[in-house]
Amino acid sequence: MNIEIGKTYLLTTSAWFFAPDGRTYRAAFGTVHGIHSSEETLGLRTNAKSTNWYVQIGALTIAGCQIEYAVQTDECDMGQVCDYKVTEQGECVKYFRPSDIFDADDV
Repeated sequence: MNIEIGKTYLLTTSAWFFAPDGRTYRAAFGTVHGIHSSEETLGLRTNAKSTNWYVQIGALTIAGCQIEYAVQTDECDMGQVCDYKVTEQGECVKYFRPSDIFDADDV
């Protein structure tokens, strides 16, 4: 599967990243505007030990080496997420937290 320009994707990343809202995220959802070389993105040619391609998704640019999964989808639920934690007493407690998906089209 190739990433198609103009379609919306959910891209998961191998590391957390900071977004303009100050939060950290592990994925981005938005419209792909381009796939560019390091020269186009950074203004210089990187060496063989660095990534040489980048994806522009919404207002975000992600290095190709950071993309773990790419899912083409028109919808993405970025509401609260159900999660679990274990207390010191060994109890499993359910709670809700904000999503770790950044809406790159809504900046």
